[in-house]
Amino acid sequence: MTTAPLPPPSPIPHSPPPPPPLPATAAAFPEQPATLEALVRLAHEREYSDVHLGVGEEPRYRSQGTMVRTGWPLADAELFHRWLREILSPDEIEAFYRQKEFDGSHSFPFARVRINLLDTHRGPAMVLRLIPHHVPTLDDLGMPAVLRELCTRPKGMVLVTGPTGCGKTTTLAAMINWINRNMYRHVVTIEDPIEYVHTSAESLIRQRQVGQHTLEFHNALRASMREDPDVILIGEIRDRLTLATAIEASQTGQLVFGTLHTNSAIKTVERVLGMHSPNEQDSVRQAVSESLLAVIAQGLIRTTDGDRTAYQDILINTDACKDYIQRGELDEVEEIMRRSRFDGMVTANQSLLELVESGRVDQGEALAQSLRPSELLQAFRGRTS
Repeated sequence: MTTAPLPPPSPIPHSPPPPPPLPATAAAFPEQPATLEALVRLAHEREYSDVHLGVGEEPRYRSQGTMVRTGWPLADAELFHRWLREILSPDEIEAFYRQKEFDGSHSFPFARVRINLLDTHRGPAMVLRLIPHHVPTLDDLGMPAVLRELCTRPKGMVLVTGPTGCGKTTTLAAMINWINRNMYRHVVTIEDPIEYVHTSAESLIRQRQVGQHTLEFHNALRASMREDPDVILIGEIRDRLTLATAIEASQTGQLVFGTLHTNSAIKTVERVLGMHSPNEQDSVRQAVSESLLAVIAQGLIRTTDGDRTAYQDILINTDACKDYIQRGELDEVEEIMRRSRFDGMVTANQSLLELVESGRVDQGEALAQSLRPSELLQAFRGRTS
């Protein structure tokens, strides 16, 4: 008895992207530096984004989104405490050991670092995010022209959103830098912690760090409205109270920038509306539709040359979008985004499609990053048919 041959397997619409190449191996590292400053300097020289250190752990770096091993010995408690003493005061160290959490920043001669300390089952650990002393420009980042236009608005709310590590802080720093170089404004920032440090140029910039210069985001935001600001930057909109105050500030004559951890423009609007109870929806939709200028959602994607670049999902709150937001018809807003490039809008899939067509990004990588991969795959097929 013979059996019929098995049919060929169904074609897979797309293959997953290949794993990123290791930017360095343990053999590529010199002997472990004697100080934390030298260890961070190595990261700065090699353009690594983060340093990961912990008791009982091999020190590691992050390069272009990939964790990199060093091959150095496991850190013990004594070494880790020496590292802490290089960047924290005795009171800050005591506060960390008491509270088991710490967020802060420190400035080395060559770069600043954002500090996050945590306790683990092996012992304390830290993550240091490197922040250049040089504040980037919008041209440096290759950002769309609509971001410059938003910087000129006299009032309203601009939200820059995306997952952790997608460059929200860098984009906002570049927008504040553009205002600083091109406009005569009073800018107040409320950050946790301060990352990029701005030097006043045409504009006057005052930066406040939560926990050091103010105790609460909301208190500082409320106070900033009495400090004659033109522009207010909120490092993160964490709760309904901060959001309500941000909306109030944007309605009373300030240009307000803020961040949220959402991965698309429409989900950002949903998140903002979702911070309020159902019986408040009518009033909050009205307030958001009137105060919102734009949502700039962004992500980072690996390029074909091993670097990373940004892609955007940008909503500009035109009159048509305002009407749909007031009615809560957000699907219609997304449809407007798809056909409104002349207003500066773009969807994430349109941005990803352009990167693939330019040869900068692999198709599989783009599909893996897309929130709507089937739609993006259809776009690829439509362009090649």
